[in-house]
Amino acid sequence: MTDTTTTTRPAPKAAVILTPSAEARIAELMGKAPADAIGVKLSTPRRGCSGLAYSVDYVTTEAKFDEKIVTPGGVFYIDGASVLYLVGSVMDWREDDFTAGFVFENPNAKGACGCGESFMV
Repeated sequence: MTDTTTTTRPAPKAAVILTPSAEARIAELMGKAPADAIGVKLSTPRRGCSGLAYSVDYVTTEAKFDEKIVTPGGVFYIDGASVLYLVGSVMDWREDDFTAGFVFENPNAKGACGCGESFMV
């Protein structure tokens, strides 16, 4: 006799946690996105003094290994090749009188350059 018991598991957690202000900024970006944009994508290209940088851009096609996070204001993708560098990170949007931008709290970063533009793992 075969056991047909079903086991339920919790849904997998997203690699990156988006704060409410980051989600609101994604909604703003999608509100003025090019017509062919399907979402916003986070990647970590090799750049800067420390090796990797955060890059947020519009995306027009869904890549097979990208992580997809549906937010109230639009779809947020994480580049499949970047996920390992970002697991457990928190992405926030911060604005003050002088600067505005996405800010990352990344537990995988072992260091960053002095200007804050790049990080290393």
